Amino acid sequence: MSTQELADLIRNVPDFPLPGIMFKDITTLIGNGPAFKKVIDLLVERYRDQNITAVAGIESRGFIFGAPIALELGVGLVPVRKPGKLPADTYQIEYSLEYGTNKLEIHRDAFEPGARVLVIDDLLATGGTIAAASKLIEQAGGTVVELAFVVELNFLNGREKLAPYSVHSLIQY
Repeated sequence: MSTQELADLIRNVPDFPLPGIMFKDITTLIGNGPAFKKVIDLLVERYRDQNITAVAGIESRGFIFGAPIALELGVGLVPVRKPGKLPADTYQIEYSLEYGTNKLEIHRDAFEPGARVLVIDDLLATGGTIAAASKLIEQAGGTVVELAFVVELNFLNGREKLAPYSVHSLIQY
């Protein structure tokens, strides 16, 4: 299955969550077993020999991809969550959105010293969430190896906001 065939499985939903937005719905991709497996296999293949010691998944769709990737790489999954969802001591970061702000948290003890972390989320748009998550990962002692996405919306220039991090995406629009 090619990346174009994977892209063809992603449903476009007009005017969601706001008028004028064309939402890229991955539920149609992950609902197709062979396609979901192909996405995981492609990402695992890329990272198998990169000495990744942890995978960080961004709430919530990053968990969908992060868990099977971590399992295949034989490493743990570290959740990066919205405030109030993690039970132990956390680091928190506030970041700007187009209209307002948001916050993310990570456990203070999420990583062993020198941890090499793969950060995964479903989609790269403007890059604000993943930039904040990357700062949290570093604050918790991890080293970001790469930021990985299933989908990247090139026209929003999120990749540029993420320099100097290395960015990889399977499907670009």
